[in-house]
Amino acid sequence: MAPDPAPAQGRRALSALDHRIEAATGHDVDTLWAHRERGVLDEDHARLVDQHRELTQAETGVTFHRQLLNRLFSGEFPVDRALLQRLDRTVDQLEEAADVRAAAVQRVLAALELIEAAAASASPTVKADALSAADQAALLAIAGGAKFYEHLLTHRMSVRCASGARIPYAELQRLENAGLASRDTAHPVHAGQPVVLTDAGRAALRAARPQPTPTPLPDRTVRPGSWPSTPAPRR
Repeated sequence: MAPDPAPAQGRRALSALDHRIEAATGHDVDTLWAHRERGVLDEDHARLVDQHRELTQAETGVTFHRQLLNRLFSGEFPVDRALLQRLDRTVDQLEEAADVRAAAVQRVLAALELIEAAAASASPTVKADALSAADQAALLAIAGGAKFYEHLLTHRMSVRCASGARIPYAELQRLENAGLASRDTAHPVHAGQPVVLTDAGRAALRAARPQPTPTPLPDRTVRPGSWPSTPAPRR
């Protein structure tokens, strides 16, 4: 039986933390990697990218050994002592790769939480009494029916509205932090978590809408010589 092949270097592996990194930094992961190559990131973001690279490498290792194990179980090889030994070795390697990935996840989380904390303290929240046009549009779209989803493959998270609009995860977080919207976390994100306006959100939306100007009633005073004329009083 041929020796185990080495993991192939292909596209960057996706991780379960990609969407959270993009929400915290405002950039997609590929852009962050490019900025790291050019040396334009600050220390905290550079550390995050370095840890994320280690995580994607660990993710590639887990995927490789899982696929190899599936191939060994596929029936392609005869069931003999060599196959059994290779199965044992691959299971051990898969377990080691999973441990490496778990450790990498913790390092990414530690670097990510620093950036999230800094962003939360620096970025302004939505004020209920001063909604922007974009915030009003988001609240209106949510009011018409919306659900929060996570893509099973890319792990990107966003709000899909019944109107067809999509609201980024970062925008939803701002609305939630301002107490204007909330989602039902009892539902799994892959199936869709209902997103609704809170009482404060509905009140803010009503306050932000321009109030109609009342139309003045026509003057009903009848002037002399106007139609219809009033009969002259009898003497």
